[in-house]
Amino acid sequence: MADIIDAEKDPFDAIVDAPFDSALSERYLVYALSTITARSLPDLRDGLKPVHRRLLWAMRQLRLDPTQAFKKSARVVGDVIGKYHPHGDASVYDAMVRLAQDFSLRYPLVEGQGNFGNIDGDNAAAYRYTEARLTRTALLLMQGLDEGTVDFVPTYNGEEEEPEIFPGLFPNLLANGASGIAVGMATNIPSHNVAEVLDAALELIDNPHAEHARLMELFHGPDFATGGLVVDSAEVVSAAYETGRGSFRMRARFHAAEAKDQADREAGIERLGGGQWQLVVSEIPYQVPKGKLIEQVAQLIADRKLPILEDVRDESDEAIRIVFVPKSRNVDPELLKESLYKLTDLETRFGLNLNVLDAQPGTGRTPMVMGLKEVLLHWIASQIDILQRRSRHRLDQIAKRLELVEGYIVAFLNLDRIIEIIRTEDEPKPVMMAEFQLTDRQAEAILNMRLRSLRKLEEMELRRERDELLKEQDDLTKLLESPARQRTRLKRDLAGVRKEYAEDTPLGRRRTTIAEAAPTVEYDPSAMIEKEPVTVILSQRGWIRAARGHLPLEQDWKFKEGDGPAFALHAQTTDKLLLAADDGRFYTLGADKLPGARGFGEPLRTMIDIDPEATVVAAMVHRPKGQLLLAATSGKGFAAETDELLAETRKGRQVVNLKPGQKLAVVREIAPAHDHVAVVGDNRKLVVFNLEEMPVMARGQGVTLQRYRDGGLSDAITFTLADGLSWAMGGETGRTRTEEEVWQWKVARGAAGRMPPRGFPKDNRF
Repeated sequence: MADIIDAEKDPFDAIVDAPFDSALSERYLVYALSTITARSLPDLRDGLKPVHRRLLWAMRQLRLDPTQAFKKSARVVGDVIGKYHPHGDASVYDAMVRLAQDFSLRYPLVEGQGNFGNIDGDNAAAYRYTEARLTRTALLLMQGLDEGTVDFVPTYNGEEEEPEIFPGLFPNLLANGASGIAVGMATNIPSHNVAEVLDAALELIDNPHAEHARLMELFHGPDFATGGLVVDSAEVVSAAYETGRGSFRMRARFHAAEAKDQADREAGIERLGGGQWQLVVSEIPYQVPKGKLIEQVAQLIADRKLPILEDVRDESDEAIRIVFVPKSRNVDPELLKESLYKLTDLETRFGLNLNVLDAQPGTGRTPMVMGLKEVLLHWIASQIDILQRRSRHRLDQIAKRLELVEGYIVAFLNLDRIIEIIRTEDEPKPVMMAEFQLTDRQAEAILNMRLRSLRKLEEMELRRERDELLKEQDDLTKLLESPARQRTRLKRDLAGVRKEYAEDTPLGRRRTTIAEAAPTVEYDPSAMIEKEPVTVILSQRGWIRAARGHLPLEQDWKFKEGDGPAFALHAQTTDKLLLAADDGRFYTLGADKLPGARGFGEPLRTMIDIDPEATVVAAMVHRPKGQLLLAATSGKGFAAETDELLAETRKGRQVVNLKPGQKLAVVREIAPAHDHVAVVGDNRKLVVFNLEEMPVMARGQGVTLQRYRDGGLSDAITFTLADGLSWAMGGETGRTRTEEEVWQWKVARGAAGRMPPRGFPKDNRF
């Protein structure tokens, strides 16, 4: 009856009334902690994430040792997702593939057979086609799993057990590195040279208070699987490892193995005869796909962004060989290298973020960003703990074996009586235990002895075994009681690992060179642009284009209906164009980036973020170290250095500060020989003053050039007083007039002025 009542209960009665934000935050926190501790961050002790640990454990259970035959990857992936890691097979196989790639891992933990991808960026074959087994390094990382060194935890369904960590002496965290993105945090650890890591660890075992600088004498920095160069200074590298955060500049290695000259070989230059040469790259930065790199360079050539480079060829086989052919033999090899570093992934950055899970007694697994010394000290502490656990486990085994050996010796000393008891007693076990003071285990072991074991030599073997066990027991007891002995034992064991990965072994040899780069070759960025003459046309409505060649500026250009010419000027594709808007903002455009002149061009607003209400009042070619006269309708102005006017972004640079209703009216170049300024207002008054009275500013309103009662500034210009002031007469004759007696209008800056000379243009423009 109670079951019927329960079945009829409304399921909505079980709904808990809780605030949405608190319920959401609690559930998200559980998800975040799961991602951090059980998926994305490596454990400091073995440097592995759960998926990698479960992969290697499953392969060990399948007995895929380096001496055994390969097994299909599908078998491994199936065991992993079926027993230990209930996630997608694709993610598990991808993790396994990475463990087998010698260009991804400095010390691969899986040995693959078949297509496991390549450095070009191609994917591995499906897991039904590939086979795998463990490497010697993986066995070293898992060494001691059967010796009570680590805890085993139930798998997700409780049917199996898996190790919490791997106890081996291989320093996998720093040796192979790791990367991952969790919730609110990430990790990115490069690979390092095992011999250097162990040298630093041995130094800390001897001297836990060793300075960071001393560690960096032994531990030099990253050692990437793909080699290459780290070109930051020793100070930058050291600072990154002291805090656990920083970044390194990685570069490809130019090396020409076939070059005859040693200097050419190290510079990557192959001489082809006739003065021709080519550059050869033998190593590329870590995690840069070679295929993508080749495409990147080829696109630069196609876009004519690297005119000093003629061609790029991929001549790689098992070893990388990328060939760069210069445009001509006169190109500077160092300039070509610097250009490739700047424009391609031949130089990249690797961000160091030593964020790991630190498992200290009583604190659980805590994510922490650590410096090199802290990581090594914690790893040494974990290895000491593993050594103690191994010793205690062995002591338990010795105690159990000694108990049995003592029983066997008693049996041999009283063999006839033992046989008599067994033959005459219905329950011989209690009788034996009572008569000879045997334990239950000893009596059971005696009863289970084989007749073959009763030979005389066996007693001598048992006594020898007891003596050896007692000696080992004494040694282990002393080891557990003495931290100094533990450190000595750990040093001896680590020295054995270091010998296996020494600098003179193929796997232990350092691959990445760490040396600060030489000062970069100074060059004009325009050297990367093919120099060609162009004619730039800007319309009244803001449509811009560039015709090839220097065409007559007065020719009849085609414009859209209702549009007309505003500016036309000659330039080179290597030039920068300065555009000034009447709101006082300056913009910069590369002449090489302008659209062609086949149509009407493109709207200026697609290239720069100019205000819709603003109008372009000046367009000119940027001349380095030049000056411009800038004046607003308010009558204020100043001189500006042209180099200060260049803008790096689409938004341009605010140069002239204007009040509401004011506009930038004058933008004119100041010639080096000019020494005076002439200003005319809407009221047709003219003033002339010395150029020295006008300040040179980078930004601002400027100073008053001319004072007005009504109206504002109409035009301004700079000129040489000795040559007089000239202006166009207008009409078809194109004649100009020069007023040589300009001194009559010369006053102090800011005066009201007087009427201009006879014949001055009626539009008040110079």
